[in-house]
Amino acid sequence: MSDETTQNNQMESLLQDGDFFNIPALGDLISGKVLSTEGREVRVDIGGLTTGVVRARELFSESKLYSDLKEGDEVEATVIGLENENGEMELSFRYAGNKKSWEELKKTFKQGDLVKVKILDANKGGLLVQTQHLTGFLPVSQLAPENYPRVTGGDKQKILDKLKEFIGRSLMVKILDMNETDEKLIFSEKAVWESEQKSIISKIGVGDIAEGEVTALADFGAFIKFVPPGSEPDAALEGLVHISEIAWQRIDHPKDILKVGQTIKAEVIGIEGSKIFLSMKKLIGDPWQDVAKKYQIGDTVEGTILKINPFGFFVELDPEIHGLAHVSELSDEQIEDMSVLGKIGETRKFKIVSIEPDEHRLGLSIKALDEKKKDVAGVAETKEVEEVKEAAVNPEDIAPTEAEEEVDSNEVQEEAVVNIE
Repeated sequence: MSDETTQNNQMESLLQDGDFFNIPALGDLISGKVLSTEGREVRVDIGGLTTGVVRARELFSESKLYSDLKEGDEVEATVIGLENENGEMELSFRYAGNKKSWEELKKTFKQGDLVKVKILDANKGGLLVQTQHLTGFLPVSQLAPENYPRVTGGDKQKILDKLKEFIGRSLMVKILDMNETDEKLIFSEKAVWESEQKSIISKIGVGDIAEGEVTALADFGAFIKFVPPGSEPDAALEGLVHISEIAWQRIDHPKDILKVGQTIKAEVIGIEGSKIFLSMKKLIGDPWQDVAKKYQIGDTVEGTILKINPFGFFVELDPEIHGLAHVSELSDEQIEDMSVLGKIGETRKFKIVSIEPDEHRLGLSIKALDEKKKDVAGVAETKEVEEVKEAAVNPEDIAPTEAEEEVDSNEVQEEAVVNIE
């Protein structure tokens, strides 16, 4: 067989082989063998089709993984340029590493497995984290309860200061959302905590009594850590006592009644997923059910002004019963400055104008007291006027007594006898 025939057969064979035209495109992940590692460049044979080169940043950003490369090693790289000035294909180990990391994380996400991340930085919204070759974000709302920055008043700078304390630490998290095209990678520590809590939460139910320690206080309530009956000490749960469930009376902040480290009892009133809602006041008798035994509409009572709002005064009648003196019940005149009518801590008299035990409402009035004074003053004035009128009657109009009538009769008779004589 001639050389020409042999070459034609080889060409035909190559044409029939689809891989002959399978030239890598931009962004493709390719495999190849290392041809050389000289200086700051690594040359790779790409299936005999062409030679690729990995240079500078695309090489040394992944130096830990590729520092021991030698001729003949199999490597993976990403095509970032089809042809450079030397006719070689430009490759990147860095992008290859990223692509491989994305593929691995997709499997992890699908299976719901845990991921270990290292915290690189923090901002007011959460933590910037890294896993493998990729960076992602862990929102503050997705931190586990024990790591959530509970800051009184929600001060953003204080929250940021607490988040910065995590820099350098590692956490076990789950992937919450991911999108390779947008390079979006969101993690959740809370999801890990929730999955661990499910088996423990199944041991409690609505109506159960929980006894535990106050772990944190916030504007909206108190967090209580407790161990369900029959559970190990390390199998603790955390529930929230909303500020409205701490006491029957109105309070401005949980710290008015509770302090961190205090042991309390509360009733489980709700379970939503991993969220447990507790109530302290349900374990105490509702004082409003007996309010009618203490107070009646129309009573004049003394109360201490606890708080002044544009719509009125919050007034403490006793430690359990608080009332509201609405602004419309404070004065007939338009009031610009509420402090002219009362100050916080001041004790004043009020008239009870309404009681609604089921709604835990009691209405008070200062204006009603002023109206009562006016009524009393009006009665007194009327009585005084009548007395003056009586004193002003003409004496001649006053009817004579029987004695006076008898005297007058005798005088008339005497005058008659004289006239006859």
